[in-house]
Amino acid sequence: MHDRELSEKITTVEQHILERQRAHPTASGNFSWLLSGILLATRIISANVRRAGFMDILGATGGENVQGELVQKLDILANETIKSCLGYRGNVGIMVSEEDDEPRIIKEPDEQAKYIVLFDPLDGSSNIDVNVSIGTIFSILQRRDDLEPGADMVMDHILQPGFKQIAAGYVVYGSSTVMAYTTGDGVHMFTLDPSIGAYRLAQENVQMPEQGKTYSINEAYRANFPEGIQKYLEWIKTDEAGGYGLRYIGSLVADFHRTLLKGGVFLYPPTTKSPAGKLRLLYEANPLAMIAEQAGGVATDGAQRILEKVPTSLHERTPLIIGSKNDVKRVASFWKR
Repeated sequence: MHDRELSEKITTVEQHILERQRAHPTASGNFSWLLSGILLATRIISANVRRAGFMDILGATGGENVQGELVQKLDILANETIKSCLGYRGNVGIMVSEEDDEPRIIKEPDEQAKYIVLFDPLDGSSNIDVNVSIGTIFSILQRRDDLEPGADMVMDHILQPGFKQIAAGYVVYGSSTVMAYTTGDGVHMFTLDPSIGAYRLAQENVQMPEQGKTYSINEAYRANFPEGIQKYLEWIKTDEAGGYGLRYIGSLVADFHRTLLKGGVFLYPPTTKSPAGKLRLLYEANPLAMIAEQAGGVATDGAQRILEKVPTSLHERTPLIIGSKNDVKRVASFWKR
């Protein structure tokens, strides 16, 4: 195969974005410049994850983050990598990380620095030492134009409901490094090709099956789940359910990635210990809910659509039921908050 023929068969994520921008004459290129910073960060993180066993970056630091979770060395490295790659883009006003107590204000959001990037730098990091798939999740908002200057202006820009997201995505660091993203125009998936150092298009307009054959939940907490969830877990093992299998990795981004491609449902309901839920609304639930809906799936907290929830705090938690339309509907038939 000639080099020219080979190059014509490769579509990188940058090319893909530019091609889609041609349909929007007013596009300025600011968003593609922002996304390129996120992609650069994830390529660096992917390389470090793969070399972790040869470097002194495995294990915990001994400290805890704002969530009360043990901080892994790779958590810090991933967090700093993303902030470094985005900090000098010029069009990012605020960065908000799951690992940090407070948002990082690069400059007050204005016409130039109009983007707000929220991210979980290394989801599933407790699995790092045992070589299980982990990932990065990101959400992008724009500054609000309807705000008057005031003391809470920064938080008002950040605490927007999920349907206000202009883009969301995730990267899975597994047997290969895979990125999926949406800008509200379908979900598109790319695989990192180490030989050229770029993400190559793997699948456009990914659609989640309307129904799957797997459910994903940590059943160790079953006795602490709401009664309706317990009844659902009893039903799904019956002949009436039709033969579902349990698949639970323990990394949200990896469990969601499987659900997106294969269908089924992921459940992280409230427990007696965490009645408000455990997953973070801004960094985990909102971006994955946007992706799920763009792929034909559903995301709810048991009472309302995830994307309609109005956040009240930076590290707010939420229950999450996400996956195929029919599977989430079935869960709802057993449990409503």
